[in-house]
Amino acid sequence: MDYTTAQASLAASSSVGGALMTAPARIGMIADGDAYFRMAVGAVLERQFGFTNIIETGSMDDALERLGEHPSIDLALFDPSTAGVRTHANLRTIRECFPKTKVAVISASSERRNILLALEAGVHGYVLKNSNVTGLVGALQTIFDGGIHVPPVLAEISCDTLNTYANNEPLARAGRAEVTSWQELEPASPLTSRQQEVLDLLVQGKTNKEIALSLGLGEGTVKIHMAAIFRYFGVNNRAAAAVAGARPYPNRRHNLIAAT
Repeated sequence: MDYTTAQASLAASSSVGGALMTAPARIGMIADGDAYFRMAVGAVLERQFGFTNIIETGSMDDALERLGEHPSIDLALFDPSTAGVRTHANLRTIRECFPKTKVAVISASSERRNILLALEAGVHGYVLKNSNVTGLVGALQTIFDGGIHVPPVLAEISCDTLNTYANNEPLARAGRAEVTSWQELEPASPLTSRQQEVLDLLVQGKTNKEIALSLGLGEGTVKIHMAAIFRYFGVNNRAAAAVAGARPYPNRRHNLIAAT
């Protein structure tokens, strides 16, 4: 969906969008590397759903900071190709830290594996980028109405699956590659650069307040990063995370920051 198409379609339905503009103020956030796509989706949210503030960001780290600053965000849309969003654990952390925020993935990928991974993370919907404006509006309406939007492609059965059935293999075996756990399906999910900085300071014994001051973040944002770090290492407290962070771990950018 390009920006010009979105604007033309929205102009044709301005009477509908105008009626919805009387709704209470709503804040949306779009995390996507394509500025024009962010503008197009933002236009849909403003004209069709009465959103008054659209926050645009190009990375997961920035998105987490914006969520920390605006905990009342109504809808957060993430493109998995955006820096840091590939780590589905971050989406799950956002769902846990901001239970009132509707979280959805908007992606160019229609692969069943990617859709199932996103749904397992707890998102409220998975929207395909090739949807037209009507399709996007319908998907978002489902999410706002309390449902979970799943693209119709998920119901399609591939030729490989049909061949499996023809060979009388059990259904569970046929779908095993698509429903196994995150650990089996995903390579080691790297922490974002900001989360690695937070972890390095945690290992040095810094408190959340000290970390926030060192990195120029709000304490609420630091807590969100901490939750993601706990999930990454499979721990539930700061001490265990510090111990794990002091050891080598996959995709580590550098050794610990020298204590000052």
